[in-house]
Amino acid sequence: MLGSQVISEWQDSPSTILPIITELLSSGIQVWIYSGDVDGRVPVTSSRYSINQLKLPVKTSWKPWSIEDEVGGCSVIYGDGNLTFVTVRGAGHEVPSYQPLRALVLVQSFLMGKQLPA
Repeated sequence: MLGSQVISEWQDSPSTILPIITELLSSGIQVWIYSGDVDGRVPVTSSRYSINQLKLPVKTSWKPWSIEDEVGGCSVIYGDGNLTFVTVRGAGHEVPSYQPLRALVLVQSFLMGKQLPA
């Protein structure tokens, strides 16, 4: 039973990252959370549930974003605008492997500090 004892004593992995997200937001750091809309491992509903635990007001309601005249997914902005939740249409758990172009647009928009294309 040594293996189960080691696992039960493992303390370096938090059960949630919500305190870290809260700290980042309070420091004014921009945070984007994204989820593939067909992700069976961490579904959109689980991501939304976690975000709702932060009890932030919605700043900008759900709206679609597009790439090459197709809906790339949807986004919603919370709080003071520092937290954005983005879905990626047609993507599973590893978004870039399912939808590389949509993932690229997502990352580029984040790094440039711009909203996703409408």
